[in-house]
Amino acid sequence: MMTPAAAGPNEDTASGPGADCAALAKAVTSQAAGAGAVFVRSYEPGEDESGLPAGLATSAFVYDNALAAIALVACGDVSRANLVGNALTRAVRRDRTFTDGRVRNAYRAGPLGEGAPALPGWWDEDKKIWAEDPTQDGSSTGNAGWTILALLTLHQATGEASLIADAERLMDWVTANVSSDAGFLGGFHGYDPHSVPITWISTEHNVDICAAAAWLYRLTGKVRHAEAALHARRFVERAFTGDHFLLGTKPDGTLADPSMLALDVQLWPWMAIADGPAEWRDALKFAATHLSVGDGFDFNGDGDGVWIEGTAQASLAYRIAGDSVKSGQLLKTLEAARTTSGFLNATRTARVSTGLSIDPTNTAPDFFYFKRPHLAATAWAALAATRWNPFNGKRID
Repeated sequence: MMTPAAAGPNEDTASGPGADCAALAKAVTSQAAGAGAVFVRSYEPGEDESGLPAGLATSAFVYDNALAAIALVACGDVSRANLVGNALTRAVRRDRTFTDGRVRNAYRAGPLGEGAPALPGWWDEDKKIWAEDPTQDGSSTGNAGWTILALLTLHQATGEASLIADAERLMDWVTANVSSDAGFLGGFHGYDPHSVPITWISTEHNVDICAAAAWLYRLTGKVRHAEAALHARRFVERAFTGDHFLLGTKPDGTLADPSMLALDVQLWPWMAIADGPAEWRDALKFAATHLSVGDGFDFNGDGDGVWIEGTAQASLAYRIAGDSVKSGQLLKTLEAARTTSGFLNATRTARVSTGLSIDPTNTAPDFFYFKRPHLAATAWAALAATRWNPFNGKRID
């Protein structure tokens, strides 16, 4: 277990980084309940909800928690970041079924006891069974990448050597289980122990792995990490069309439909891969033209509402691109989404579509963001406000 370090956010600040950092700190402290490791619940009920849907009520998505750990380090709150980091390391080291070092897409929110971290679930009264979600039980390649980035950020903050070993264990799972000739595949989907491979390739996932593997190579000098970073980068290069990035591939390996756009895919490649071609930054202009809505950004360009998490990502992207004015304008946009808990809502309107499916076996789009307080949106806002690049652990001048 990592040892706590001093420092914390400015909890008296009502807006900006102080508000975001304070909201993350409050969530960690309250849900850890004095334990040394915690997974933070990803969503809170919206203002018109008495509770969360059963499938979300106990869910702490690993991506959201990895972001929260990174953001807390950016806030200077290493002690609380460690509490989430301890949960992530426990997940890498111990699983209820598998022994190969994978992490799940979600874990049960709250303080961790002994043994493998529990997965989310609920009692289905109609079927009289304990129910779980096959996507949450699965293992996404991108989520593995973000977990590694969180572990390496914590290593940078604490010097704890075991974090490198945990990050390498997870990266070795990626290279052994989801690598293909074209790039890194999507991961695994389904219930234990018969999860099935996801055969499409995500540009975003490969960006995550490229950044994580490159960071590991800088720390260890091990060739296998340099090779993984290069392998992922080659797919990202393939996905670039000249002014924007494609989503990835279809399950058969052919490139995705050019009409399927996603904001993060336009921002993350050049935020994460600093020595990428200068033309990659044209994707920011593409996003401003095709994915902006009102004073923020949509997820997929259908104009159905502001996606708060993505708008925070865009604020940080503009900061990296040297446009502090636009970055600041987007930070002001985020403030309108702040809730009484301090968390930001995931959306400004009731629902924002993505055009994607949560279940990779389902071809119909069923992935939506709703107007609920969201851990990831708040973490990205903290990263934007503190000017912290989560892909390399550096603060932007």
